[in-house]
Amino acid sequence: MQDFDAIRPYSDEETAPAIRRLLDDQEFLDMVGRFKSPTLARWAPAVLRGFTRRWLARHFGGITRVDDLQAHLSRYVGELVEHTTTRVTHSGLERLDKHSPYLFISNHRDIVFDPMVVNYLLFQNGFHTTRIAIGDNLLQNRVFAEMMRLNKSFVVRRNLTSPREMRDAYMTLSSFINHSIDTNHSIWIAQREGRAKDGLDHTDPAIIKMFYMSQKKSGLGFGEAMNRLHIVPVSIAYEYDPCDADKARELEIRARTGSYTKAEGEDSEQIVKGLRGFKGHVHVHFGTPIHDAPDSPKELAARIDREMHANYHLHASNLVAYQMRGVHPDAHATPESVSDAVVTAETWSPADLAAAEAEMERRLAACEPAIRPYLLDMYANPVATSLAATAG
Repeated sequence: MQDFDAIRPYSDEETAPAIRRLLDDQEFLDMVGRFKSPTLARWAPAVLRGFTRRWLARHFGGITRVDDLQAHLSRYVGELVEHTTTRVTHSGLERLDKHSPYLFISNHRDIVFDPMVVNYLLFQNGFHTTRIAIGDNLLQNRVFAEMMRLNKSFVVRRNLTSPREMRDAYMTLSSFINHSIDTNHSIWIAQREGRAKDGLDHTDPAIIKMFYMSQKKSGLGFGEAMNRLHIVPVSIAYEYDPCDADKARELEIRARTGSYTKAEGEDSEQIVKGLRGFKGHVHVHFGTPIHDAPDSPKELAARIDREMHANYHLHASNLVAYQMRGVHPDAHATPESVSDAVVTAETWSPADLAAAEAEMERRLAACEPAIRPYLLDMYANPVATSLAATAG
């Protein structure tokens, strides 16, 4: 693993020293304290810091292995899931082998909760958790970087300007992913850089090309190399997105000005909001492993998208947004009405639809008129892509 020191997660040998560093880090203690007791954090931060350190040392101080840390954290992840969702459901895991590594390629809606809920479901069902791909923009915060590397995260370098730097970075990343699968470690990676803020989940063929870069010299054809990765498309569907208004605002600014510049600390704020905010029903579908990959990155990306869209669990919030987009005064146009071809894991009762419509109206009313079309789009677009996938 020495070749991957710059990007890899922490090993078991590095776990205890990393935990000790965090226990001595004031910024980390303050962050945990704010999470556990926001009121006390405001009025008596030094007192809370001491309590937090003692509590963390008692519960985590003796841990020396990454898997033991994750097993210990699973209880707290479960509490977070329980308090921020109405329920979490899944489908497709019965088609996967608990002893096989997989490359989970997922749609991307939330910075941290996406891989967290995938790993939570894997762990709860007796699978090994995955190594998680995260952008280096999220590691600018030293404490967050330490936490993520303890949690099996590895680094995807972004914003490289030199073609040589880009090639070298992608080659290292490709080698690490292939090495992980070869040594029985599953991987979670988003299908594209950044979250799909408009609700349109499309796989970037450049990511697929990256998987193959380190395998070209081996003589393996593209399709054969992809088959060895055991690619599993994953669809994560949130009933409600805690960051929906922020995403809609960004999209409106981009459309109006041509660009958007993040404020300092914006990623950290979005992480906290995504973790603590209400998400309603969350469903994760694990697709069928791809063992007959086509011979081009573009075709494989399209194959992943079809499976992802066809198995996306549509909520009443999606259907209501799709219907409202056709009649709402502030909405973008909807090309067609909802048909019986919409695929979902359950049917909606009139009460479900009425509640979803009231909630969507509440969210729209809380937004400035200019951003309302973008908020509707992010909930409505999954219906359009689902219809297209099931029709084709």
